[in-house]
Amino acid sequence: MNILENKTILVTGGTGSFGKKFIKKALDSNAKKIIIFSRDELKQYEMKQEFNDKRLRFFIGDVRDKERLNRAFDGVDYVIHAAAMKHVEACEYNPFEAVKTNIHGAQNIIEAAIDCGVEKVIALSTDKACAPVNLYGATKLASDKLFVAANSYVGEKPTRFAVVRYGNVVGSRGSVLPFFNKIKHTGVLPVTDERMTRFWITLDQGVQFVIENLERMHGGEIFVPKIPSMKVVDLAKAIGPDCRIEFIGIRPGEKLHEAMIMEDDARHTVEFDSYYVIQPEFPYWTPKFAEGGKTLEEGFEYTSDKNNTWLTMEELKRYL
Repeated sequence: MNILENKTILVTGGTGSFGKKFIKKALDSNAKKIIIFSRDELKQYEMKQEFNDKRLRFFIGDVRDKERLNRAFDGVDYVIHAAAMKHVEACEYNPFEAVKTNIHGAQNIIEAAIDCGVEKVIALSTDKACAPVNLYGATKLASDKLFVAANSYVGEKPTRFAVVRYGNVVGSRGSVLPFFNKIKHTGVLPVTDERMTRFWITLDQGVQFVIENLERMHGGEIFVPKIPSMKVVDLAKAIGPDCRIEFIGIRPGEKLHEAMIMEDDARHTVEFDSYYVIQPEFPYWTPKFAEGGKTLEEGFEYTSDKNNTWLTMEELKRYL
């Protein structure tokens, strides 16, 4: 049975790129009811016109507001937590706002889910939460830790929490792809450093990975997909083959390469054909993913510059 079938699902930040794609898939999977929880009434209005499905409910609310979350979570089976302040520069300039949304908001989601008897919660994370160098990554690391620890916090309650961590989403709002497309007519594309690499995942792949892990989660895991890397300079050349590449220097809070699993996490990570599971270090945890998986060698790190899979220029062009 499809795990979404006949379920009531709430998506925080549901009017974003991920939310729209997830909601379409949930509707196709015969979900009973889908609640879009977000702050922007205009985006909710536009989304309502786009989907026009009686199974959709639109809640205006902020993850900072626990009382509103308690109201919205009533009768909900699954919560997909996609709401966040995610723009690196905005978080650097507005650090207290990022903490309120990404950390305090995570705590509110956890407590409301437990109080309302939600069955499963999956929180969306980012590669920037692994060995963070900017405030956005630091707040998402704190959020990840909260969601993992929440499985001990529940006591005898049935609610379970897990995290999905992946890299840059192709074409999502704020990604470099629409920015390059917007300015390529100028004949110049700015790249911060010619060595820069990033993980690459499509919206469809991200949504499907979340749904798969909603089914396989036990509570406390961080799921990491195996996805290809690409060089940002290759992406610029694929978008604007006739453009001049201008190297402008690394911005505050930016890494040359991103990581999703570092050496210390690798010690309690299990590898499968298409994904990794960072298992929690609870004293009561017994390995749930030993069958079919394998432990990682000492010193293993999963970073965008040391990846086994890379997108060629031709593959990038096909994606675009």
